[in-house]
Amino acid sequence: MFANSLTGLVRSVGLSTVMRAAGMVTKLLPIPQPTMMVGPGSSARLGQAINDFGHTRVLIVTDPVVSKLGLMAPLLQALKAGGTDYVVFDQITPDAPIALIEKGVVVFKAQGCDAIVAFGGGSAMDAAKAIGLAAANHKHPAQLVGYFKGRRAPAPIYAVPTTAGTGSEVTVAAVISDPETNRKLVIADTRLVPRMAALDPALMVGLPPDITAATGMDALTHAIEAFVGHWGTVFTDRMALSAVGMIYENLPVAYVNGQDLAAREKMALAANYAGQAFTRANVGYVHAIAHQLGGLYHTPHGLANAIMLPQVLRFLSPAITGKLALLALRVKVGKKTDTEEVLAHKFLDSIDAMNIRLGIPTTLAALREEDISALARAACREADANYPVPLYMSQAICEQVIRQVLPSHPAVATLPRKAPVKQGGRKTASGAKTRTEPLALT
Repeated sequence: MFANSLTGLVRSVGLSTVMRAAGMVTKLLPIPQPTMMVGPGSSARLGQAINDFGHTRVLIVTDPVVSKLGLMAPLLQALKAGGTDYVVFDQITPDAPIALIEKGVVVFKAQGCDAIVAFGGGSAMDAAKAIGLAAANHKHPAQLVGYFKGRRAPAPIYAVPTTAGTGSEVTVAAVISDPETNRKLVIADTRLVPRMAALDPALMVGLPPDITAATGMDALTHAIEAFVGHWGTVFTDRMALSAVGMIYENLPVAYVNGQDLAAREKMALAANYAGQAFTRANVGYVHAIAHQLGGLYHTPHGLANAIMLPQVLRFLSPAITGKLALLALRVKVGKKTDTEEVLAHKFLDSIDAMNIRLGIPTTLAALREEDISALARAACREADANYPVPLYMSQAICEQVIRQVLPSHPAVATLPRKAPVKQGGRKTASGAKTRTEPLALT
């Protein structure tokens, strides 16, 4: 037991030092900010703006559903009217598998394209980024996984998100998948940030309630993890808090009434703000676990985040009580006269209430007990190597956290909590206890 404790101490101190150093780099790293067009009809205005750059031919990267629904019509009409040639690559599927990225690269090169428009949800935008970087560097997409693996910048990328979740129109990352290993892979490069983007709420009014809910909770997870991690800045905290407040106010409205343009636009902005926050402040264990669930079971990313968010935050709560209290005040589920501990509990319970209100399940139907060990191992590896988490999980604790969402798991969670102990300037804990009784959102 002593050996295990010592190993945990060394791991915590070592990772803490590395993450602090990496955090200093991210604070100084120049990250481009795309020119934004916002409001109904902005996708057409983006097309008009693209014409002014004199591209020879533009590759439109999208998925079959978006293509069939005709959502691209205003953009395509604007490009045609301005004399900009284009070719549509509409074969993107969820999680953007490597084979499709390779196929997109072939189309980009064969058609002589010199710019890319990403049109769709997160998979389409991530695929467009990966296609652009792979084409510019003449590399297999897998060779670009990691940080700054391409020597050359991609051709100019423009983005039109059709969901309010990923914030990929402002991020440095592209997430793709490898079906052979059931893994999600991350390509990160500041040059992947699109030059311009359009947040057009008119494109989002037809989203089904379940997709509205899952993508909205994805944006909420981005904002919260960016806020509670150790790489936050004044700017990222401001953007994250704004996003959380906007999501609490507008996601339930958009979920009930998808035709509400004002709520849709606010959600698009919230996802954008959350994207700006986490592209610099990064994410944490919710994403680390969700990526594994998506890779193995093809669970939609937003849904996986929504299911895991309450569990992970309850584990982290001893180390982030003050920040959870600030979040509670921002979303108006507590009073300034409440203690930080009371406010933190109210915020955690409000997330449970939000999930219930949005029809998000408390368990993951696909999860199997025999997979949990491997899922936890991969999640810890991802988090340890990449994310500035406020409290480290051992694999055993990560397994317990994941086990809370097993379909057969008792309704009342039993994950033990111990007070965090500071070790080498970094907090660690052996676990956390969940609280299941939700409070109504107010």
